[in-house]
Amino acid sequence: MERSTFLQPGEFVDSDSHAVRDFAHIIAGDAASPIDQAVNLYYAVRDGIRYTPYLDFTDVENYRASSVLGRGFGFCISKASLLAACCRVMGLPARLGFADVRNHLTTPRLRELNGGDLMRWHAFTEILLDGRWVKATPAFNLELCTRFRVKPLEFDGREDSIFHPYDVDQRRHLEYVHDRGVYADVPFEEILTTFRRHSPKLLGGPVDGDFAAEAEQN
Repeated sequence: MERSTFLQPGEFVDSDSHAVRDFAHIIAGDAASPIDQAVNLYYAVRDGIRYTPYLDFTDVENYRASSVLGRGFGFCISKASLLAACCRVMGLPARLGFADVRNHLTTPRLRELNGGDLMRWHAFTEILLDGRWVKATPAFNLELCTRFRVKPLEFDGREDSIFHPYDVDQRRHLEYVHDRGVYADVPFEEILTTFRRHSPKLLGGPVDGDFAAEAEQN
């Protein structure tokens, strides 16, 4: 795909949303360089949007950048969409990367809903900075990391920011097991097809509960 593809608004990476545009300019507008802009946007999305997997995964709005911004919470795909959309607003090419990961520290409730600890279609953002694509994973906000006792992911715009294999107590945490490639926008139907086959309980509608509180008890 052409570089310009990753600067255009999409159905889910809706960088043409007025709310997304205003947010991006407020967060990144005074940064001295493209890298500084990307870093500022990363931390604003990482910590300003609360992570929760207890969503209706059949609802397209739970994948859309402007919707997660308005709601103040989302999961890995919607948070990656928001970061990508904000980068595009600032003229930084950005795309979505997907992988299947084995989460050794997930909560018993989420493991049961997911049908195991293999989380399919985990998402991150890739941003073109200084001529190379850099991975940024804004999924887990700092408060959630503290409760889970996992290392928060930092991002400097130069090195990839992906999940650590071990937590702060040296327990196994995240293991990347399958690369699903990169996309200009969220492949919504492909994701639903996979969930129907492997994790049908995730498609039963929103789940009541406080994921962060469950994490603390895990």
